Amino acid sequence: MMTKIKELIIKYKELIIYVIFGGLTTVVNLVVFTLFGMLLGDERYLITNAIAWFAAVVFAYITNKIWVFESKSWSGKVLLKEIPSFFAARVFSFVLEEAGLFLFVDILSFNEISIKILSFEIGGELIAKVILAVVVVVVNYVLSKLVIFKKK
Repeated sequence: MMTKIKELIIKYKELIIYVIFGGLTTVVNLVVFTLFGMLLGDERYLITNAIAWFAAVVFAYITNKIWVFESKSWSGKVLLKEIPSFFAARVFSFVLEEAGLFLFVDILSFNEISIKILSFEIGGELIAKVILAVVVVVVNYVLSKLVIFKKK
């Protein structure tokens, strides 16, 4: 049984590590989104989302490069290829997330709902962000795996 578990961990190591760092990237995104939402106000959720996206992308690039896809080279040539393609892929998922937020908040009126968990009130904007985070993590993994950090 333990041998089978070890084999599965080895086989899916990259995916497991991606999910861990994808989760941490999502936490960075949500924390920055929440903090800037408090600073700028909930009505500026698209601006707040852009700031949170940038912070998360910087965190994601570093963690993906080092631990997930184990891209060892820090040469200028490699960075000039990886960084623009990483950000371009993330811009795609950012547009997807911004459109999703607009749909959930402005069209479907998620901003009018809230859920109370323990003593925390979670607003509709954050609920929409969490739903969209799942979609974004999957899209980003596929783009990173197949385009940015693909092994030669």
